[in-house]
Order: sequence, then C-alpha cells, then structure tokens
Amino acid sequence: MSLIEPSSLAPGQWHNIPLPLPGAPGGSEAIMHAFVRRSRKPGPTLFITAAMHGDELNGLEIIRRFMRSRKLSSLMGTVIVVPVVNVHGFGMGSRYLPDRRDLNRVFPGSAKGSLAARVAEVLMQEVVMKSDYGIDLHTAAIHRFNVPQIRANLDTDETAEGMANAFGVPLILNSELRDGSLRQAAGDNGIPVIVYEAGEALRLDEISIRAGKRGITNVMMHLGMLRGMPKVPADQAVADSSYWERAQDSGVFHVLVKPGTYIKKNQLLARIIGPSTMQATEVRATRAGIIVGFTQLAMVYEGDALFHIARYRGMHEDVANQVEQFHEELGPEYGT
Repeated sequence: MSLIEPSSLAPGQWHNIPLPLPGAPGGSEAIMHAFVRRSRKPGPTLFITAAMHGDELNGLEIIRRFMRSRKLSSLMGTVIVVPVVNVHGFGMGSRYLPDRRDLNRVFPGSAKGSLAARVAEVLMQEVVMKSDYGIDLHTAAIHRFNVPQIRANLDTDETAEGMANAFGVPLILNSELRDGSLRQAAGDNGIPVIVYEAGEALRLDEISIRAGKRGITNVMMHLGMLRGMPKVPADQAVADSSYWERAQDSGVFHVLVKPGTYIKKNQLLARIIGPSTMQATEVRATRAGIIVGFTQLAMVYEGDALFHIARYRGMHEDVANQVEQFHEELGPEYGT
C-alpha cells in the first residue's frame, strides 16, 4: 500500500509523511520523512531530495528555507521533498549506509535486496515514480569543496537541459548518467532529474545554500509551478569534460588560486612543501579550464586529487568573471 497519496492531502500546507525503512540492530526504528505540499490548482509534481549521502548537509538547509518560502502560496501542482534520504548514514555522519554501500549506485533498488537496495526502493516507489521532475541536492565528498554547479545529461534530455539552465548557476556540467544512480533510474522512467552540487560534506556553506534555494524556485518558475521568471545569469557555461590535477609529491599543500578561477595551461596552481627537504613541488595546470572543485586538506599524499578542472564550451575568462559576480551577489547582504 502506498503511503504518499497527494490527492488525499489538504492543499496549501505541508504534510509530514513518515516512510518506514529497515531498522538498526536492537530494533530501533528508521524513518525517511517526506514532506508533501499540493495546490488546488493543477500542475506537475516535482520531487526534491537531499542527503543521499548521509554527510552532505547543505541540501537539508536548502529544503528547510524553501519550505518556508512565501512564493509557495502561488504553487501550481505538487512538491514532494525528502530532506534526508540516507537516514542511516546521516545518523552516523557517514556518506555510506552501514553496509558500506553508496546509496546512489543501487537504484532502482529492490524490496528483497541489500539494505541500500531496500532504501532506494522505498524512495523510488513512494517519491520518484509519483513525480514528473526531480532535483537532487549534493555536496562534494568530505574534505573537498565544489563551486555551485548543475550536472545534467544535456545530450539526450532537452527537458533536463531546460531545468539546468533555469536553475541559474553560472556553471553547468554535461554529465552522463551513472549506472545505479537516482538520476539514471528516474530517467529510465521518463522523469528528468538535475543534480545540484555545491559546498563540502559535513559543513554548511551559506552561498551554496542561498544559490540552491533560489535555483529550486527558478526551476519551478520554468516548469510553470510558480509565478514569475527565473533569475538566470547572462552568461552560463557548459562543460563537456573535466579532469583532476593530482599531487606529484607528498607534503603540505599551499593553494595559490581561488575556486571558480579560469586557469590557463601550465599556470601555477599550488605548491607542495616537503617537510624533510623544505623544498616546494609546483602544481601546474595540464590544460586550461575552470576550477570547479578542490581538496580542503592541507596535508596531501602523492596521487591525491587536488583540483577538479572543467573544460567549458567557448572557454574564456568571462566565465570566471560570471562566477565571481554570482558569489558577490549571494554574499552576506543577500536575503534568505
């Protein structure tokens, strides 16, 4: 029996629907909470998920602020939000479930499978399959930071491309669907999903949160679920490829560039100081691009991923200027 039936819920308010999950040892309950709000006016259904990885916290705060938005008074259709998908990992501050599986690699899941597969199956059946569109909120992994960016399959999904553009961040990565991901499972069922990546695991980043809340509102305007026009940067850049610059030595990592910076081939990005020799190894860019992610650790080992660099169509410094303006706009004076 399905637990979420939007048509049976009173319109104009949020309803907290508890979705039971396999419990923890000792009999303790595990509940995934879905919040549903529908309008008296017809329209599509949008799902918004966060904390697919239990240590990614920005999405929870984005959803909290979104749920309090006055703009929802003009809602047309239905919104289903799940602030914490990976309930088990969230309680441990862990990216993974207790079985050490990555929840975002087991979709569509199975009611008779592993713990991860069972959690995925609940989300898939109760939330995703009842929706027309989706937004999945993520951060970088622990000790890494991502500049606010949207990832979507732009080659074959025009609807996802429109949602990605409407979200309104300067950087968009054309990202292929990964096997077992929520985005792939939803796409296989004709449900376009975009992924918002911003910030770092286990930390809240204010600019990332503000950009996420505004981005959701923009997408809902684009889909005709809210009144108004999306606020979109004049210049958006789409990346077709990206790569990681890795450490060629071990030592103390001294960064010399800012996130979102346009860098040229062979540009000096950082130095790694060897404690036994006090000599510095230079880290230089293999190719030109925009820094969209980087490690937050000051101590690195040979082979560690240091900078995630995306190569954008029509690469030029205007892209980096747009990123800088975006951060300034969403700085401390911007209202929440």
